Amino acid sequence: MTDIRFGCQTYSWQMTIDTYRGRLDHMAATAANAGFAGLEPEIVMLGNDWSGATLTSTLDRYGIALAALCFVQPWSGAVETDEEARAADSAIAAVAGIPGAILNLCQLPGTDRNDLAERQMHAIACVAAIAERAADRGVHCTFHPNSPAGSVFRTADDYDLLLDRLPDHIGFTPDLGHVVNGGMDPLELLMKYRDRVDHIHYKDIDVGGEWAETGAGTVDFVAVTDYLSRTGYHGWIVMEDESSRAERDPDGAAARNGDYVRTVLQ
Repeated sequence: MTDIRFGCQTYSWQMTIDTYRGRLDHMAATAANAGFAGLEPEIVMLGNDWSGATLTSTLDRYGIALAALCFVQPWSGAVETDEEARAADSAIAAVAGIPGAILNLCQLPGTDRNDLAERQMHAIACVAAIAERAADRGVHCTFHPNSPAGSVFRTADDYDLLLDRLPDHIGFTPDLGHVVNGGMDPLELLMKYRDRVDHIHYKDIDVGGEWAETGAGTVDFVAVTDYLSRTGYHGWIVMEDESSRAERDPDGAAARNGDYVRTVLQ
């Protein structure tokens, strides 16, 4: 387990975004107090006046690393919009100044899966263009599929197409809760695509398809962590809780996830 580091995602705070947006100091302090080695913020949670320098200085103050910067956009066209490209270049520039940090690309779900093949190709083209510009700055990109009804990469067939068409230099970030919600088995998926996995999100889901507190749902995190450890995984495992309890108390969710890491996974 010495090569695996555990980080905290900011989505628990994002569920009450008006309360926590721009409060990076609070989220970093809470994650550090929970025992995490890193934080993965979504850009929307950083507020308007953020930069790579302020992000680094805040995390340094609490002795934690930037596990990844999560960048979310629609990418519905054949090429990025001007606004999407500007936002991507800003994110690349911020991460380029942080040694070892990566850019985690995640597509904003639509409202349906109409015109699926075309939308899938558009998303892959946009992600590939961002990753190429990022590579020119020494920044590695990885892609995070999700599973709402309008996601274009949510089923086993979607994942097969994605990982067949996505350029090899772009990593793969499976979110285990989204994997289950898409009808797949997390351990089987990891075994199939282990060579592409360079970042991972742990999120739990119950038998009814509702997000659950870590350890209270259907995902066998112990078996997955054991498999990752045995196969020499040396990336981040980022803990994420989207349960209703986490929405009411995101600080408590971070603390509980930290306890789970220490008492169960490590």
